[in-house]
Amino acid sequence: MTVRAPLPPMPHGARRLALVLGVCTGLAGRAAAQAPEPLPMQEVAPGVFVYAAPIALAAPDNHGAIANLGFIVGRDAVAVVDTGGSFDTGRRLVAAVRARTALPIRYAIDTHVHPDHLLGNAALVAEEAQIVGHANLPAALAARRDAYLDAGRRLIGGAFAGTEAVAPTILVADTLALDLGGRVLRLEAWPTAHTNTDITVLDEATGTWFLGDLLFVGHIPALDGRLKGWLATLQRLKARSAARIVPGHGPPSVPWPAAAEPMERYLTGLERDVRTMIREGRTLGEAAERAGEAEAGRWSLFEAFAARNATSAFQELEWE
Repeated sequence: MTVRAPLPPMPHGARRLALVLGVCTGLAGRAAAQAPEPLPMQEVAPGVFVYAAPIALAAPDNHGAIANLGFIVGRDAVAVVDTGGSFDTGRRLVAAVRARTALPIRYAIDTHVHPDHLLGNAALVAEEAQIVGHANLPAALAARRDAYLDAGRRLIGGAFAGTEAVAPTILVADTLALDLGGRVLRLEAWPTAHTNTDITVLDEATGTWFLGDLLFVGHIPALDGRLKGWLATLQRLKARSAARIVPGHGPPSVPWPAAAEPMERYLTGLERDVRTMIREGRTLGEAAERAGEAEAGRWSLFEAFAARNATSAFQELEWE
């Protein structure tokens, strides 16, 4: 057995220094343990990164990271496009940015009001980013804030901790150009379509166009605005060219305008079905059960959204 001689008494100053160093080491260790795992990103064009979310409903296992998110790196700064469905998701998005660049995150752009796209805003505010959104977004978010936060706590549970509903302070009523340093993003506000808060983000350097939930791929579209407005906006979007589109849900990027065809088919069919049922004197309940049913096998989460879409369409069209 080896016996070690006791160490000589440590001077008071050295003891204090050791204590401070020990506390700092402990804090650093805890910070490292709590560091969020970066979201997995794909570089769809030079300096343009996208998180392609699973097609799912918000749940404890996904922490609300169920919408496509992205960021664009300029010479001087970074802009984030959508921030996710929880503070935790926002932190993971920040971690993904930091894994690729130390440039400041200057802007966080909300493509619309839905919680899976903007409830990570608080994590970007912590990075001193300015939140950008549609001119209608502050009022829309204020009206829904409590419902969104209550639903997030119920659906996501403990992983929802720290989440807040942070509204934008830079508002887009028409168009707005954001310069990241040699890289201009062109933001555009749209009339009521998917919601009344939709904006798009075009990276002029690469022709990459973030459409938010104006485009769904694979995930059934969710109607929270005006059906006729969405179809009209889709025609305007299709008239423009883009190197690639980032949808709000689906793959990280898709070709344009071919990627719009399935969604246009669904929305057009929904309008046709609802108009027919209104002419036949059918009820709202019947429309909710049957309108759009021909598309049932073509979309993920059809059962979660189809009746709601039919209800919204019926209420919009019945008093024309």
